Amino acid sequence: MEPNKIEFTAEIIENSFAHYMELFNEITRKAPVFFKKKDWTGMQIQHKKRLRLYKDHISEATGLIEGIVEGMDGDFDFWIQTKKTYQQKIKSRRDKELAETYFNSIIRKIYPGLAINEALMFVHEGYNSCPLYSNTNLYHEYPSQWGLQKILRSIMADFDFDIPYLNKEEDIQLLVRSVREVILSRYKATEDTVTQVIKSVFYRNKAAYLVGRTRVGDKWMPFIIPFLNGPNGVYVDTLIFDPKIMAHLFSFTRSYFMVEVEIPSQMVAFLNSVITHKQVHELYNAIGFNKHGKTEFYRDFINHLALSKDKFVIAEGIKGMVMTVFTLPSYNIVFKMIKDYFEPPKTMTRQEVKEKYKMVSLHDRVGRMADTHEFEEFHIPLDRISEELMKELKNDVNSQLDFTEKELIIRHVYTERRMVPLNLYLETCTLEDAKTAVEEYGYAILQLAKANIFPGDMMTKNFGVTRQKRVVFYDYDEIEFLTEMNFREKPIPETFEQIYASEPWYEIKPNDVFPEDFKRWMIGRQDVKEHFLAYHKDLFDPEYWTKLQQQIKKGEFIHAFPYPSELRFRPEEEA
Repeated sequence: MEPNKIEFTAEIIENSFAHYMELFNEITRKAPVFFKKKDWTGMQIQHKKRLRLYKDHISEATGLIEGIVEGMDGDFDFWIQTKKTYQQKIKSRRDKELAETYFNSIIRKIYPGLAINEALMFVHEGYNSCPLYSNTNLYHEYPSQWGLQKILRSIMADFDFDIPYLNKEEDIQLLVRSVREVILSRYKATEDTVTQVIKSVFYRNKAAYLVGRTRVGDKWMPFIIPFLNGPNGVYVDTLIFDPKIMAHLFSFTRSYFMVEVEIPSQMVAFLNSVITHKQVHELYNAIGFNKHGKTEFYRDFINHLALSKDKFVIAEGIKGMVMTVFTLPSYNIVFKMIKDYFEPPKTMTRQEVKEKYKMVSLHDRVGRMADTHEFEEFHIPLDRISEELMKELKNDVNSQLDFTEKELIIRHVYTERRMVPLNLYLETCTLEDAKTAVEEYGYAILQLAKANIFPGDMMTKNFGVTRQKRVVFYDYDEIEFLTEMNFREKPIPETFEQIYASEPWYEIKPNDVFPEDFKRWMIGRQDVKEHFLAYHKDLFDPEYWTKLQQQIKKGEFIHAFPYPSELRFRPEEEA
């Protein structure tokens, strides 16, 4: 084994990662400019560009390394030494956990069938092994002695968007009122009371968010302040204290934020203290480091396996024609595998299904589509798989299975947050909850449409209900861009032959959609069906869908608010 090859390989990976982070940060730093110019399309383009960076850099670095390691298949000692050399090179980096994941990605790319190997890869290091940095310059701090007015004025001064305000003084007084109503009505400020706001602004779509916390009543009270840039200037849209709403802002159903991050582990630690409903891997995802989020998820998964004893089982719900879905009851995740054969009328290929999932990963999910992680060579202990599940796996996805004496190795699988299928939820929930759920169901479809997504198969079995009773779409094999669909009214029959025809007597093209047909099958529960039809009557109007298409084709970006409209300080027409 040649030492210079080890050094050179480690250097290639180090330089590739450094260049990736340089470009990642360069793109992220453009977000304030897009917000200032109200260039929402540009913001989305840069977001997609940033998502593609990782794969492109991994491929380029792998190409260079393959020439070095040619003929060294199975020489794991080389990679053990390369890992040690690389570890020394990155030890002083403040994003070293991301650099570790990058190394893992390289070696998995070079050896596609390689299992997770602690000697060759960084398996248990990650977030928990990151050093604690003092004086990280992460946040602004405002002591209680300043008084509420001065604190809020200072916050507004510290976050100057270089844009004229709609009415800064009114914004300050609206914030003062909210703080008094929510916090000071319950707690009294003391000498120990302090407010901290992360210096980096969180940008996504048309909004900019400040994330902070106030130490009061011997605990941290988190808050988020959303800003919008409207026709008449920038303004504070609301002040959010509700932990559930804050969790939704960082939800697995939302696109990642564009936010400058100097030390990822410190940012995640702060967010973890503020948004306690979220796990570490979800927070890494939210700030744009989804590849490391995947690593942290896997670490959480193997730790959970070690601490639990239940078995993997078939997921509840109607079995799909394209995907086999299973879960571990004690773990809030489902595992989705593409079937070997699709039942009629499904005609797509495995690659086409993968392309749909990739499309979702790059698109704005507007809080209505679940994020996924894609894994290859995923290992599960054989003694943790139920007999019923094993039978289904061998029947439906056998080509994707390999076995060792103790493990099942899945060649390709998606992981996704587990939700209650909407059709099952509607079977058992109260009338009040059912009304809320069908309203949410309609909103999910319409908000996806405004983001240029047509779900295709809109049956309730393809939607899930989250813990916050929010309805989310999770079946992607038939999604299309809304602008590619043709919404039509059904022709009126004019003859007896047409009236009594056993099949449609008019031509139907592949992308034709007849919204009036939705009424027949969308909701099966009779005591809420009429409520749904009246509440979401736009769903059944072809003209409504066509107008949405025209807006999108004109380049209009329709903002989906991630918090209830009643929380907003001003009506839309005043902003």
